[in-house]
Amino acid sequence: MFSKVLGPATALAALVLPAAAQAADEDTNIWLAQTANVDLGKGAVLWLEAQERFTNDASRLGQFLVRPGIGYKLDKTTTVYLGYAYVMTDPVGPAKSHEHRIFQQLSFRLLGDGKGVTVTGRTRFEQRMFENQDGTGWRLRHQLRLTAPLAGKVRAALWTEPFFGLNETTFQRDGLGLWRNFAGVAIPIGKGFTLEPGYLNQYVVRSGPDRIDHTANLTLSTNF
Repeated sequence: MFSKVLGPATALAALVLPAAAQAADEDTNIWLAQTANVDLGKGAVLWLEAQERFTNDASRLGQFLVRPGIGYKLDKTTTVYLGYAYVMTDPVGPAKSHEHRIFQQLSFRLLGDGKGVTVTGRTRFEQRMFENQDGTGWRLRHQLRLTAPLAGKVRAALWTEPFFGLNETTFQRDGLGLWRNFAGVAIPIGKGFTLEPGYLNQYVVRSGPDRIDHTANLTLSTNF
């Protein structure tokens, strides 16, 4: 079973990992996330999410995000969402920024039943606006996620997500801007609760040297 998991997981990682630049800045982060998926009945769902991202060798809160959304189940494996996100970014040096996003999302299953090897997708279209800056940044991001059983109820989890700017503004570049890749495990800790620890690599494309963030990522997911 372990070799069957490693095979598709390794192949997926090899296909999606971006090539590292010859010279790039690097940082060590800790990202914490809490998500809740609430069934409202008659196909409606409520999505709630918060993230705390500790940057600069995980020494300070560099970014905070809250993202609520409302969704509707088209069928058992496909859901559409409309939502809003607030992002506070506080880098060392540049001024703190406050970002507001509107997003539309389609979540769907491509393969499997959630018990064996399963592949899901998530396509999100964002309209990004910053306080005290002109323009709206249009961005498309797509996540491909693979999970597979390991031992008992513990599952391996791999995902990749590139971010593409669809226009250029003072705060967003046109084309590939970010690429995130994650490898970890999903551990049920009670009815409706799952912990997902792992390693997240974030590649940031910049006008100067690119940046690579090596991130210890921990997500607590709940379903009601």
